[in-house]
Amino acid sequence: MDMFETISEQRLHGGVQGIYRHHSETCAGPMRFAVYQPPQAARQRCPVLYFLAGLTCNEETATIKAGAQRLAAALGLVLVMPDTSPRGTGFDGATGDWEFGEGAGFYLDATEAPWASRFRMHSYVVDELPALVARRFAVDGARSGICGHSMGGHGALTIALKHPGRYRSASAFAPIVAPSQVPWGHKALPRYLGNDTGAWANYDACELVRRQTFAGTILIDQGEADPFLEAQLKPELFDQACAEAGQPLLLRRHAGYDHSYWFIASFIDDHLRHHAAALGLS
Repeated sequence: MDMFETISEQRLHGGVQGIYRHHSETCAGPMRFAVYQPPQAARQRCPVLYFLAGLTCNEETATIKAGAQRLAAALGLVLVMPDTSPRGTGFDGATGDWEFGEGAGFYLDATEAPWASRFRMHSYVVDELPALVARRFAVDGARSGICGHSMGGHGALTIALKHPGRYRSASAFAPIVAPSQVPWGHKALPRYLGNDTGAWANYDACELVRRQTFAGTILIDQGEADPFLEAQLKPELFDQACAEAGQPLLLRRHAGYDHSYWFIASFIDDHLRHHAAALGLS
């Protein structure tokens, strides 16, 4: 039994937008996620795109703000938006700091106590959630893509690079590409993974692409008015690492755009089409 619960379902662009909860063995507690089922899913299995949200966000953030469902309905693309961490852990320090803990799981498998018992978002996104989605929804798991924003962009890039055979497409909005080199990573990685920087490198896109490239062009959009651009994001580091590794990368910079979902909503259609092309949709 999945211990699966439907929290809400509404009709949207001919499909169904739902919010769901289940018991996660990986994260040792309840987890929520959102799924948009396009109209085509009523009669056939459809390709699936996982969208990973950023710091402070949850499964509803991109679902409500990104505006992805209209084109997903036209394309026949299932959208899955997981939460960004387990909730209600009761761990000391898990709440009260928007850059760490609940809402800031960094899509890794923690190895340090107490985080290791619950904060296993990498395994959750890669293994448990897709298996659940495959059981419950009309998805073609062999045609999967992954996308994300900020911390979720970090998650999308690292997951795609660590599991290149699992995903056919990858993209990100304003991703944290080098957490080993920026303040957000310096705060989170030691607490989740300990002080061994070698362990940090396993969740650093700039380090990972030098070990294993992704089969296909990675799309990244970055706003040039993003207040986190210089200190936290540093897309030029990933651009350089991809060039050195021979990884195809389309890095687009946009004057005047910031880090918000207004930026994401402006370019989400380009990302959906990027994934649709790789997933065999017209």
